[in-house]
Amino acid sequence: MQQAKFGQIFGLSSLLLGMAAIAPVSAQEAGKMPIPLTQNNVDPLTADVALNEEADQVTSVSQLTDVRPTDWAYQALKSLVERYGCIVGYPDKTYRGNRALSRWEFAAGLNACLDKIQELIAAATADFVRKEDLETVKKLQDLFAAELASLRGRVDALEVRTATLEKQQFSTTTRLNGEVVVAGAGILTGDNANGQEAPTNAIWGDRVRLNFDASFTGADLLRVRLQAVNLPPFSSVLNTPEGDIRAAGPVFSTAAENNNSVGIDALLYQFPVGEKLIVTLEANAGAIDDFTDTINPFLDGDGGSGALTGFATRNHIYYLLNGTGLGLRYVLSDQFEISAGYLATDAANPNQGGGLFNGPFGTIAQLTIKPSEVFALGLTYIHAYNNDFTANGSGGSNRASLRAALLNNPNLPEALAPFAGLDVPTSTNAYGVQASFQISPQIVLNGWVGYTKTRTLATRGVLPRGELDIWNWAVGLALPDLFKPGSLGGIIVGMEPRVTGVTPGLRSAIGRDRNMSFHVEAFYQYRINDNISITPGIIWLTNPDFNSSNSDVVIGAIRTTFTF
Repeated sequence: MQQAKFGQIFGLSSLLLGMAAIAPVSAQEAGKMPIPLTQNNVDPLTADVALNEEADQVTSVSQLTDVRPTDWAYQALKSLVERYGCIVGYPDKTYRGNRALSRWEFAAGLNACLDKIQELIAAATADFVRKEDLETVKKLQDLFAAELASLRGRVDALEVRTATLEKQQFSTTTRLNGEVVVAGAGILTGDNANGQEAPTNAIWGDRVRLNFDASFTGADLLRVRLQAVNLPPFSSVLNTPEGDIRAAGPVFSTAAENNNSVGIDALLYQFPVGEKLIVTLEANAGAIDDFTDTINPFLDGDGGSGALTGFATRNHIYYLLNGTGLGLRYVLSDQFEISAGYLATDAANPNQGGGLFNGPFGTIAQLTIKPSEVFALGLTYIHAYNNDFTANGSGGSNRASLRAALLNNPNLPEALAPFAGLDVPTSTNAYGVQASFQISPQIVLNGWVGYTKTRTLATRGVLPRGELDIWNWAVGLALPDLFKPGSLGGIIVGMEPRVTGVTPGLRSAIGRDRNMSFHVEAFYQYRINDNISITPGIIWLTNPDFNSSNSDVVIGAIRTTFTF
């Protein structure tokens, strides 16, 4: 009987030593977590102490309704409850084992177990505890004294550090990340769309993005992006969007229009519905890559990494829609995914011809097929409507296809003059096929083909009705970890949107591109460290504006990207 009691005392003493070593860590972990309030706004830490004081002693682990035999600590809890009787539950017969242990709760549990030890000692005979046993316990304490002291010091240091972080943290729900792109570029040689020698001035500009990414459930995302741009595209002097740097401002803008004014760019909320559907609500500057895979890995870095130009970044038909709306991404299986979306370009305009549904808009549906980890295929359909015939803009929502036809007229900008300010409604249907094949870990082959058919829906007394056929294609080679881990080499060859067919009514006004023009781009993205990369590159445009009379344009660029 005495040996049994001593075994209980010794076992319980060892357990208390372990609890003393572990409990401060658990309390420290608890301090890292936000403390929720009960329905009556009562602090759960103090409330738990009151509950423990009022709770009845649990005599069997089966009395705890939230404890299962499959729980990893079930046997330990069963021993404490049924052998030693020093663990109590909450009044609602729960143990709440997944909650972080507070110091208050630890003190209450420790006191209960110490009381149990005193009861066992008092019930023993006078010679129950032998001197040898006490010496053994003391030796164990001395043996682990250094470890306990070290652990205590580490916990104290963590407490100080945690307190400092809590005072200095930006937010408990929001993470700030940023990207700064600084680029220098210049036209080395060539003619603009009018056959005139293009200016060879070197430019230096930037694009700054600050993303405030918040999560309220752990699975959702609220993104607020502040952006400033001071990098004009070369279309302002070439009179064609061919060769425009992706990180630059709107098409045909000037340096004065991109003066680093800070504004809200992306504003979206993304959340899952079930296990397979992700919903994206776009409030401002929404783009298809927020909810659709562009099937161009490594090269599509949205101007901050990968390809330098907008054309080499992704299939040009993807630029047919942006703005405000809804995006859906549904994972059918590991091999199939469907994405769809609706974006309105002028959703905040209450006037006639504006708004969410009565103004310019674009819709997209894409089936993404990934039969293996190294191959991906995207089949895309886009329908767009606009009533702004000569609007400018990088990608310009659904206006891009008709604008491309205008820009490919050799008589630009004179060809635009008769149509300035017209709100001719147009309807566009576009079809795209994108593919990516990873030949090896260091070689990835990408490519796409895009076809666009645009129809004018009214004449407005100036422009006849008609249809345009526009094609674009590209083949890209990405070389990850080239020369250095994290670095990237890339080569892209393709044809920017080309008007291959025009109905007789529109032929005299817009015309067809009779000559071939190629876009050739090469770059090397050198990764200095996890936060800095430098990307020199060159862009070669043959027969600019699809006009063989124009001398080839060569553009040199160097981009430095900082991420934090």
